Amino acid sequence: MALQSSLMFSVRRRKPELIPPAKPTPREYKCLSEIDDQGGYRFQFPVILFYRNIDPAMCGIDAVKVIREAIGKVLVFYYPFAGRLREGPGRKLIVDCNAEGVLFIEADADVSLQQFGDTICPPFPCMDEFLYEVPGSEGIADSPLLLIQVTRLICGGFIVAVRLNHVMSDVLGLSQFLTAVGEIACGRQSPSVKPVWKRELLNARDPPRVTCVHHEFDDVDKVHTNGKKPKSLDQPVHRNFFFGPTEIAALRKHVPSHLQACSTYELVTACLWRCRTVALQLDPDDEVRLLFPVNVNRRSKTRPPLPVGFYGNAFVLPAGLSTAGKLCWNPLSYALELVMKVKSNATDEYMRSLADLMVIKRQPHYKVAGSFVVPDVTRAGLCNVDFGWGKAVYGGPAKADVGTIPGIMSMHIPFKNSNIEEGAIVVPIFLSEPAMERFAEELANMIGGPLLDPYAKTTVSGLVRSAL
Repeated sequence: MALQSSLMFSVRRRKPELIPPAKPTPREYKCLSEIDDQGGYRFQFPVILFYRNIDPAMCGIDAVKVIREAIGKVLVFYYPFAGRLREGPGRKLIVDCNAEGVLFIEADADVSLQQFGDTICPPFPCMDEFLYEVPGSEGIADSPLLLIQVTRLICGGFIVAVRLNHVMSDVLGLSQFLTAVGEIACGRQSPSVKPVWKRELLNARDPPRVTCVHHEFDDVDKVHTNGKKPKSLDQPVHRNFFFGPTEIAALRKHVPSHLQACSTYELVTACLWRCRTVALQLDPDDEVRLLFPVNVNRRSKTRPPLPVGFYGNAFVLPAGLSTAGKLCWNPLSYALELVMKVKSNATDEYMRSLADLMVIKRQPHYKVAGSFVVPDVTRAGLCNVDFGWGKAVYGGPAKADVGTIPGIMSMHIPFKNSNIEEGAIVVPIFLSEPAMERFAEELANMIGGPLLDPYAKTTVSGLVRSAL
């Protein structure tokens, strides 16, 4: 059963099955790149897509059957996804393309899409029922690389939930795969964008040599041995914070003229980093880091771009570094300058240096203590995936607290409903209850007034929504 306010429903699942490629595929081993094979990427990333069924032409057509068949056909092209990861010497992961298949679950829920309300955004009620964790399937090595559950709703709509082994792909690569499934479901014989492996383009050099500063891996050897849990993980609660055009314009008033060229992502992320650090009440000399994704393909100026159809991980996580005292006592422009500077330093040489570091340090995990990770999934394209019933009402992360270390990641999630202008985002934050109150107060002070609550159509002091 699921419960959120007055919303209650049950989900009935059939026995999980493996879907192999619909035709024979190469039996081979494929190496991941060093950018794929980072310790911080060894986790399962869940996404969810909600669909209406309002097209009379689709009446009586079973979405589960259509999507199941399309997956098998698409795996002929994306056959590494049907394989299994094996761990070799030096913790190096390799894909065994054995065509075992991806894990698929058919389900039915006695709830309608309308019952989720006008706004669909994480957290979702009964998420574990919409994406059931099949026992024994959650491992990084020797487990299915994709878990897909399609759940019919009583209104005729349906939900597609997907769990991705992150070392195989980033969210853009997953979006490319799901787009291909949609195209095949709609009648195409092959994807419009053919998948390209070419992971060797992001491999380490021979011999490897670290030529750049990587603050995200400072003292990385100690991270695995001291067992110290960051303060932000002490009994965390989840609340979502909303940023629309009004809030973003208010934040820009804190930015001097020479930094006005900053992006919305840079501005909001710098604000979140500062407010979160204030809320944690750290010692002034404690080091804090902001890790944010930079697409290595778009940043490169010294090599050809990655080929169209590349679906591997193409992001690095450079870190902005400060002491807690400097971040809290300085204006927002201090944090913003750090963000913009680190992003500009994420060059092709930085990526090469990172790949070499992965080999030398044997796929380390980024530093956890004092870190805050903020990906941007607003341009992932998941909302555009069409299986024949139109674009998704919502397509994005199934939950906000993902990664190998719970509680230190937030993300920019696209937000839309009938009352909100385009370009709005929601950012989930995880903190202890006292720290969350301090965060909300600090953010409200920076905005200069209460933030619009798009859920209740009222105003609150920075706080938009909290998880139950």
